[in-house]
Amino acid sequence: MRRVLLDTRYTLVGFPTAVIGFVIMIAGFAAGVGTTVVWVGVPLLAGTLLAARGFADAERGWLSDVLKRPPVRPRYKPAPPSAGRFRRMVNPLTSGQSWLDLLHGILNLPLAILAFVLTIAFWAATVAGLTWPIYGIVIRRDPGYSGLPVLLGFEDSYLVDSIFNVSIGLIFALLLPFVVRGAALLRAGLGRALLTGVAELQERIDDLAEGRAAAVSAEANALRKLERDIHDGPQQRLVSLAMELSRAQRQLSKDPEAAQATIKSAITATRETLDELRALSRGIAPPILSDRGLAPALAALAGRCTVPVDLDVQTVERYQAAVENAIYFVCAETLTNVAKHSRATTCTVQLARIGDALVLTIGDDGVGGAHVAKGHGLAGLADRLRAVDGELEVQSPDGGPTLIVAEVPCG
Repeated sequence: MRRVLLDTRYTLVGFPTAVIGFVIMIAGFAAGVGTTVVWVGVPLLAGTLLAARGFADAERGWLSDVLKRPPVRPRYKPAPPSAGRFRRMVNPLTSGQSWLDLLHGILNLPLAILAFVLTIAFWAATVAGLTWPIYGIVIRRDPGYSGLPVLLGFEDSYLVDSIFNVSIGLIFALLLPFVVRGAALLRAGLGRALLTGVAELQERIDDLAEGRAAAVSAEANALRKLERDIHDGPQQRLVSLAMELSRAQRQLSKDPEAAQATIKSAITATRETLDELRALSRGIAPPILSDRGLAPALAALAGRCTVPVDLDVQTVERYQAAVENAIYFVCAETLTNVAKHSRATTCTVQLARIGDALVLTIGDDGVGGAHVAKGHGLAGLADRLRAVDGELEVQSPDGGPTLIVAEVPCG
């Protein structure tokens, strides 16, 4: 019932608004175009476009109720900061959306009339039919009255008249929600195309640009971290290994036993370096993830974590590589943070598919205080998720517990 009332308000209240807007815009546009040659028409056109913008903003507010979507308002092109008074006055003429607002105000009237007539007709038929038993007694006293049942050959009686009219009212009452909804959507479709379509497209472009920038930022951060890890780990070990082998070479002729001990030490250092390189390669592109999928990869992460992890993977499907990589790296980085900073005694990891989204939930009983502010590790995870249209939510009050939820579209 609330849906019907909202649609009815839209079609009824919108009709006089559409009439007023149509008159203002047609008159203003005609007067502005007709007097443009003497420059009087320029400010008239600008004023008409501003008026059209006001009517368009009102329509956008109604559209959010009809279409059940948050209101979207496009960005109108502002005047340059150094612009003079005249340039600022005529600035609406330079905005494409302003002309779309004007076009909507003109084209909206026929649809507003149609929606208004359909709404009035079906509401009137519904109310008139269902309330006939109340006022029908008075109408039947008119000597010239001849009801439709009589014209169709039925008996002339108040009961037959009432049954017939109430039945008609019930039919219109059943059709009323669909007709009014259809009329509202017909009119709202024009508003969405002209008043919010460009804004929604621009919002999508901005989201893509933000995701692309986030991907570049996440990749750059990952490369810097990898470079730092290689410099601090394997590179230093390889330098030390080269020095050890040089020493062993010098010792071979003088002290073979010392040379053998040095070579043994170098072999141990080689194994440790290989272990570090394998660990780094797992961070770049873990083979277990590409070969076997998320469930075994997350199990391997949980097994290596120094904090006990309760793992619950509720999906065994394979997903796009970008999706699996994003989920894996979020889990890997988060478990690393848990082990290093949280002072937690237990951790839970759950992976589930909910609709068209893959949801990773990680919780711990540590000290809390985690957040996604720039300069913190979680900010990089948020950037990585934005690159695949995902989102990261962090709930970590001081004192704990911490709950991190990563959601990635996978449909």
